[in-house]
Amino acid sequence: MRIHICAVGRLRSGPEKTLIDDYVTRFDRSGRALGLGPARIVEVEDKKNAGMGAEAQLLRKSLPKGALLCTLDERGKLLTSPEFSQKLAGWRDGGRQDLAFVIGGADGIDPALRAEADFSISFGKMVWPHMMVRLMLAEQIYRAATILAGSPYHRS
Repeated sequence: MRIHICAVGRLRSGPEKTLIDDYVTRFDRSGRALGLGPARIVEVEDKKNAGMGAEAQLLRKSLPKGALLCTLDERGKLLTSPEFSQKLAGWRDGGRQDLAFVIGGADGIDPALRAEADFSISFGKMVWPHMMVRLMLAEQIYRAATILAGSPYHRS
């Protein structure tokens, strides 16, 4: 199952990008044997500053046809890392070819796009900067692969 992280905004070089790239590379290596990956980052940018509706249109265009849509949203479901890994495994085992995680911009995800989601995940009740959400998601995707592989990376 291919993983797509579709996010509003461009991440310039810096420590966040370095860490995201590292976790995506690790995931690609460890997930392959599990039928997961590759993972790719798709960035969209609302250059006209037209708001959430315009961002939603750009995000929709970035989604692979038929992909399962999972939003990252403060109203989403709180999952433990093992629960998240089981979610990924279930979607993979259910025959999904593509999984698209959507991360909105500074104002969040347009309500209409949120309503189209198959699932929504929250990283807690706090609001996180979207660049940090990308980083945390990349790490959790890698962690999920290590849990499914029985690796000692995740210790509960």
